[in-house]
Parts: sequence; structure tokens; C-alpha cells
Amino acid sequence: MLILVRHGQTDANARGLLLGRADPPLNETGYRQACALAKALPRADRIVSSPLTRARHTAAVLAGAPPGATDADGVELDARWIEMDYGDLDGRPATALDEGAWRTWKQDPHYVPAGGESLAAVCARVQEACLELAEDAARGDVVVVSHVSPIKAAVTWALGVGHEVGWRMFLTDAAVCRIDTSGRVPLLLAFNGACTVDGSDRVHH
Repeated sequence: MLILVRHGQTDANARGLLLGRADPPLNETGYRQACALAKALPRADRIVSSPLTRARHTAAVLAGAPPGATDADGVELDARWIEMDYGDLDGRPATALDEGAWRTWKQDPHYVPAGGESLAAVCARVQEACLELAEDAARGDVVVVSHVSPIKAAVTWALGVGHEVGWRMFLTDAAVCRIDTSGRVPLLLAFNGACTVDGSDRVHH
């Protein structure tokens, strides 16, 4: 099983800011979410993480390290799972981009606002990473700790749909998605599963 985990909350997430390559740590809620994930998820055969701190903190907890650890034995870093580069929009509210630019961004996967990265570029690197993990995920559980845009890109890969479909998805902090890669084509089994801070696991449909 390919298990995609969005990192726990940061202060920027809590404020609703666009958070791309900026590198804040988890906040207290984010660490509680990571601990809940560690209780709810199966023990993974592999754990892969984005190189950004918020993802590494989450992955480290999943690997058995105490909250606050940036790294842990057995966690592999893969830059292909890093968040989209928002360029000059990083750390700013969504209202920093005008309505016309948002419309173009959602309609054209190759559009690059504010000197950042296109959705098509994110999907290309993530789909390559998914293909490399598919065989191992067919034999055991592979957990990838990443961010909103790369996880959406992985889901569009699993569904075999266009990049722009990602704009119609929503992921909460510490959300879990599951993709079965054991068959002829990948199958999306769960999307945006929310792990509560007491360790229970529920899936929102």
C-alpha cells in the first residue's frame, strides 16, 4: 500500500497562508497530529519524506522518534515530494493573487504565478516518484510524508486524470490517502482520512 500523509499543522497553516518552500516547524497541534498518526498507521516497510522541516518532523515521529526530532533512522528524503514552489506568494494569504490569475492557474497546469512552479512540473516529478515506489508498495506499506500539492498530484496519477483535477480536492492537516499499487492500475482506496489527536482514524467522504 502506498500511504500518503500530509504533514502536521504549522502556524502558517493555521493562519491559512500559502506555504510552499518556506520551512517552518510543526506547531504544538502539528506534533499532536503526528503522534496520533503514529498510533493509527501500520508499521511501514519504508518511510519517505519531503526534505522540508514540517514533513521531516512528522516522518520522524512516524519512525518512532520523539516529537521535535528532525530526522530518524529509516526515513528517506526525496526532494520530488517537496511542496510546490509558490515563488513570491510563499507565506502570503491566497488573496495576494487576484481573481483573474487564480482562474488562469486553475485552468492552465503550465501557468507559473509569481515566479514559482507550475502544477504540471509538480505532477511530473511526483508521478516519477510514484512509479519508483509502486513495486515496493505492492509488497508492503510505504508511507510518504509530503504536502498538499504533491499528494494531490499522486492522486491524479492513481486516477489517471488530468492535472487540473487536483484543484477540486481538499486535504486537511495530517490527512491520509491510500493507493493500492498491486494491480494492473493503481486504485485510490482512501482520500483525506483525518486522524484525530486521540489516535482514532476516520475517513471523510
